[in-house]
Amino acid sequence: MSQNRQRSKDAPSVAAVSGKIDDVLAGIRVPDLPYPAGKLEPDAVSDWRPLLISCWSEQRDERVTHVIRSVNLEWSVRQVNAAYVADRIMDVFLKTSGLHPNLARRIARLRFYLAWRMNLEGKKAFSKTLLSWLDSLQEWRGWSDSGGRSSKVLLDQLDSLVIAVSASFESGGTGPVEDFCHQWQEDSEKRDAQAGKLRQRLLDTEQGAAKQRKADQTARALIGRALQGRKLPIAIVRFILDYWQGLLKQSVWDSGFEGETFRHGSKLLEWLVWIGDPSLSDKDRNRLYHVGEQIGDRILDVWKRVYNETLPPEALAGIEAVMVSRLRGEAPDLVDALSAAGSFQWDSSWLGFEVPPKEAFEPFEGQWFVEGEGAGEQRRFFYAFLPESAEILWTNGAGVKLGLQTWSEFQTALDKKQIRPLPKLTPFGTVLAETVELLARVCEKQRRQREQAAEAARLRAEELRREKEAADERRRAEEAEREAELERQRQAAEEQRIADENAEQERLRKERTLRAEKQVDGIKLGGWVVVEPDESSEEPVRLKLAVRINASRKLVFVDRLGLNRREFLEEALVEGIVEGRIRVLGTSAEFDDTLSRVVGRIRVGRN
Repeated sequence: MSQNRQRSKDAPSVAAVSGKIDDVLAGIRVPDLPYPAGKLEPDAVSDWRPLLISCWSEQRDERVTHVIRSVNLEWSVRQVNAAYVADRIMDVFLKTSGLHPNLARRIARLRFYLAWRMNLEGKKAFSKTLLSWLDSLQEWRGWSDSGGRSSKVLLDQLDSLVIAVSASFESGGTGPVEDFCHQWQEDSEKRDAQAGKLRQRLLDTEQGAAKQRKADQTARALIGRALQGRKLPIAIVRFILDYWQGLLKQSVWDSGFEGETFRHGSKLLEWLVWIGDPSLSDKDRNRLYHVGEQIGDRILDVWKRVYNETLPPEALAGIEAVMVSRLRGEAPDLVDALSAAGSFQWDSSWLGFEVPPKEAFEPFEGQWFVEGEGAGEQRRFFYAFLPESAEILWTNGAGVKLGLQTWSEFQTALDKKQIRPLPKLTPFGTVLAETVELLARVCEKQRRQREQAAEAARLRAEELRREKEAADERRRAEEAEREAELERQRQAAEEQRIADENAEQERLRKERTLRAEKQVDGIKLGGWVVVEPDESSEEPVRLKLAVRINASRKLVFVDRLGLNRREFLEEALVEGIVEGRIRVLGTSAEFDDTLSRVVGRIRVGRN
């Protein structure tokens, strides 16, 4: 996990912060902390070691100040300030360390131990050994709580830390913790030596695998493109899959895309497909004879170049039989090429394969990246870019492979912020120095602030009053404006609704008018309409068209007996249909009328 380790060149020494720590422990006052009302006698001060041991043993993620506030005991000023300083340091460490949240949280639980030691010995709580170990945690910047073996190694070591700190609490000294830190450093050196070998071995393996993958995928892509949508004799399909796929793969492995054998192999693949597909080769019989004479020798020649051995005679038997059949003009038995290939997988993108320029990927090599958020985030190390396959080799930083990712997928993930560079780490020594320096300035300011507290409080109260009045006034104005705006919006919405309803009614009326006009235009002589009852009649009246006067756009209707003449202008008739007062009957009404007349005549004849 030491890959890309960050070391602080100017990490603060114990001497740089020790004096200020003691000043802060003695002089700072923090609101809402359980300070004693007055100076306590030594016998009156409560022993907090059992409480801190309990919190540490339970591995509680709780501030020391919260713990001492939760019990009704008397604490000295130094105890309260030691608790506060330990909390402040570890809170800053949690936010700025850059370590995985789970790891940072485990380390931050040392606040119980540090509060205990600062109360006893002040500046000596941060020994050189302890600071060196805390700073060395940066080598685990890429650790993720993945549940794997490499992840559990660190968790096991942190379990040993729990035992060591508990032993220090019990013994009343720092020996067990110091021994733990020394052992950690020794184990770290061994891990570094082992990880270096693992990283080089992994790189060599993956580079070979990438080259193999490129050769295999390129050969598959060429064959897939050539066979797609083609119907070929099964002998040609089997030869391509059983022999020629391996040759194309080997030629890419030996000399890449620009090699002569790869170009010849690709061309012969096209010839094989051309010969086997009558829809291609039947159009040029002369060329078919020419290619048929040469293709066998060409295949043997390319095979000899690639493998330095002769192609077995039986391999060409199927192709020769197909050629003889094709030259005789016989129609071969064809099969769908890709279906006959079975579960043949190929990706055409390998044919347009391009390696990005070095300036595109080199800035990312050797960098850590984060995927996910919070405790579920996963960290990975951009160990190497594999140009043979344009893939990124991700590791855990210690030579353990986490996976491969194509360059295009990586760029997409960056653009979508699914993966992001790991922020710069902050060593514990820097956290300690900056936090203590800040608290020391606060402690100095408090002395001056006490003298100005009353005046500042009065001024602040007046200022708050004015701000509150101004805020109330603004709030009232904003509320009035908001109500006015809401009223305007409601009025506009109502006007829009009415306008929409009117528009919809007008649209419907136009549609009905158009349908009515078409119905009126479609009424032929003898066509029937029904006029709904009005004040002069109680029943609907059926009328048929007797006369259409185009000059005056007038239609004359009569009843079945040719009487009861009614005239309508086309506009009036259309309006009557739109309003539902008049209905136009179809041909079925004419049939009913004719049937009624026929039946009536039959009855008259019988009588």
